[in-house]
Amino acid sequence: MREFAFELALCAHLEAGFDGIVSRQLGASTGGNRVIDVACIKPGPGFDDRAELTSETIPDAAIESRVGAGEARYWKDCFDCHPERAREATERAIEIGFFEAERRGSREYVCQAARYPDDWFGRIVGIENKPDLSDPGNLEAQLRTDASLGLFDEVILATASHVTGAHLHRIPNEIGVWRFDPGSETREVVREPTPLTPAEPGIEPLDREATKTDVRVASVAEKARARRRLAERAYGKGWRTYGFPSCERVENDEYAGASGLPYCEWKGRFVHPAAECGSSCAGHDPAESPAVDLGSERDRRTLWVRDPDGQRRRQTGLDRFG
Repeated sequence: MREFAFELALCAHLEAGFDGIVSRQLGASTGGNRVIDVACIKPGPGFDDRAELTSETIPDAAIESRVGAGEARYWKDCFDCHPERAREATERAIEIGFFEAERRGSREYVCQAARYPDDWFGRIVGIENKPDLSDPGNLEAQLRTDASLGLFDEVILATASHVTGAHLHRIPNEIGVWRFDPGSETREVVREPTPLTPAEPGIEPLDREATKTDVRVASVAEKARARRRLAERAYGKGWRTYGFPSCERVENDEYAGASGLPYCEWKGRFVHPAAECGSSCAGHDPAESPAVDLGSERDRRTLWVRDPDGQRRRQTGLDRFG
């Protein structure tokens, strides 16, 4: 099975039985370029407060700024990062309703629309997908990075392959293993994951060569910021990060109770529209794209709130002065 199709099926399967946020293709490092296939974010005590702020990802620079929920401050006095990054973060935070802005002469002052809840997320589980273990690529190095960095609370390898003792020997002991069969929608726990240590410093491999590996120590504070960035990105992004192609043969399909999956009748499977569809496909049959509301489906199935009341009230107030 293609990795993209496997990933969509797994995300739909996990979402059906998980009271939290499921997302895919997220940055998972403090200084490297690790991207985790799937992440499951368990809600923390402040989750409802976070959901009331905005449905979008809040820029990290806006969260880390000295903009508070009380008195408005001149935006330039609130950031320690590059001015361009600060301005981009300010504009985006205003656009999504996290900041409220007012003009005082020629200056723009901002404040948080509501306090950002640092405790909105709890445990984070990372899942690396490798449906075919006969073609592992750099899987072992990726999982060793996850184990040594300890950014996640747990990390799991999901595969459709039969898992042998030889496979398990090459996978770090801390990594759990699932065998997932998309056809029957069954998931077998081959090995339970060992809890990692996100509240302790970690070791992040950077450049691997034949005779050496460059590493850096990731502090507890760096890991905490990386976890928040990952959780924020997961909340705003989810896993339905694709559009439907303009093709008669691709239809809106269901899996594990979730609709909105792109199924191609010509290929006989779920497809990756951006990578597989278009005029270069031999089965391409030009037509209007199916009318699929992926946001509504996510809102129906998960704790993510598409139109939070707080954001809607703020937008109504802004509209009165438009």
